[in-house]
Amino acid sequence: MRAVGVTEYGGPGALQIVEVPETHAGPGEVRIRVHAAAVNPTDTYVRNGARAAAQADSGPPWIPGMDVAGVVDEVGDNVDTGVAVGDAVMGIVVPAGAHGGYRESIVLPARSVAPAPAGSSHAEASTLPMNGLTARLSLDLLALPSGSTLAVTGAAGAYGGYVVELAKADGLTVIADASDADRELVRGLGADIVVPRGDDVADHIRSHVPDGVDGLADGAVQNELVIPAVSDGGAFTSVRGYKGEAQRDIAFTTTWVTAYAEEQEKLAALGRLVEDGKVTLRVAEVYPSERAADAHARLEAGGTRGRCVIDLS
Repeated sequence: MRAVGVTEYGGPGALQIVEVPETHAGPGEVRIRVHAAAVNPTDTYVRNGARAAAQADSGPPWIPGMDVAGVVDEVGDNVDTGVAVGDAVMGIVVPAGAHGGYRESIVLPARSVAPAPAGSSHAEASTLPMNGLTARLSLDLLALPSGSTLAVTGAAGAYGGYVVELAKADGLTVIADASDADRELVRGLGADIVVPRGDDVADHIRSHVPDGVDGLADGAVQNELVIPAVSDGGAFTSVRGYKGEAQRDIAFTTTWVTAYAEEQEKLAALGRLVEDGKVTLRVAEVYPSERAADAHARLEAGGTRGRCVIDLS
């Protein structure tokens, strides 16, 4: 069957259509006929060789993709999550070798798959699993009680936008950063206060909350630049492996979404929030599989609002 991947690491142009063997659902697994796969920054690391060491045990092709949506076409034994053949679903993928989301069919643990939000297209549903679960994990790590104040950097991005919306659903007050062009977008996501993005964002946050915020989710990966915005004894979480040095009794955590890769109940709950109008699915553009390189190039050019999606139907 067809997939999109690389046989040699490189730029967006290294992506090509490749043939991979068909796989079947085993015990505790489901197979999805993939219709859409979202394009995320982590996918570029699979493509360009930044994660070559982690992929050393598998030969080419290397297939990126952590988000899929489509229709279940096989259910293995001992699956108790309620999914059935013919269901429209979304799933999170932990890529390894040829096991990545950019393929026409993929077998996943049943607990990595949940119903797609009712009324959503496959492209829309594919934008939720990885980024939505990452945002959910960040908020769970911060563990802020309702009424607390949360700061979010990178709020206009996919992860940051989900953090803002989920935080509002959790009863938090949200201060988020944005460029001038994105201020209305971020306000529309529910941020209570929008401050200018940039290296001095911590000062802008402190101008509104002089004692510092209770927690901060660093989607912009500004790391030590934004720690001053957090109150003494507050909480800070970041993506991409950063963990701050001990200071002021701040609780530092790193958000690794693989910890939630089989949290089916949490993924299903995200879908229900979409149906309730509390979480917004944002698609920048849909590309046919033959133009996957264009999707990667657009992502790497920066400024994309919503996710580019590869159509594998």
